[in-house]
Amino acid sequence: MIRDLRLAPNQLTLLRLIFVPFIMMNVFDRHWRVALVLFVLAGISDGLDGLLARLLHQKTVLGQYLDPIADKILLSGLFLVLSLVQKIPWRYTALVFSRDICIILTAALLYTVVNFRDFRPSVLGKANTGAQVGALFFVLLNQVFPIGWIHATKRGLLWLVFALTLASGIHYTFVIGQRLKAHQTRSTKPLAE
Repeated sequence: MIRDLRLAPNQLTLLRLIFVPFIMMNVFDRHWRVALVLFVLAGISDGLDGLLARLLHQKTVLGQYLDPIADKILLSGLFLVLSLVQKIPWRYTALVFSRDICIILTAALLYTVVNFRDFRPSVLGKANTGAQVGALFFVLLNQVFPIGWIHATKRGLLWLVFALTLASGIHYTFVIGQRLKAHQTRSTKPLAE
């Protein structure tokens, strides 16, 4: 496990985690350009870690858990601080947090009770993450360049986040239900004689 931390993809994921407090501090201090640059660098590191893991054949169990955790901490944390400084209405942040907390609690419960581990993101979940990244980028960009089309894009992406968060949360419930049924069917089949 410690050896896996030294691999380049996992190092990039850890770097993304290191960016988080600095992005947040710059948002609180209203240093919008620095926050935007750090957010873009965090996004680049997210793309690179997956690419390197595939190219260098360095996919690890640690990386499979660490990468989405880093994404959630970055995105949820940024939604929170941008709401605290009144740049994102609380309704978006509350919905994003509610969905994530429900997914985490469900995953922990299913893992504990029935040893269920198949929590791959759905297509809608991935689209929701993409919309969150886009919305946060345009919220920060709008602070640097308060131009009409940037503001309109920001608002449109925030509404897309709202819709996709609801849709992906409902969809995820059905997908996990189907995966859980398949898991229980496999685990209750009698062994062939």
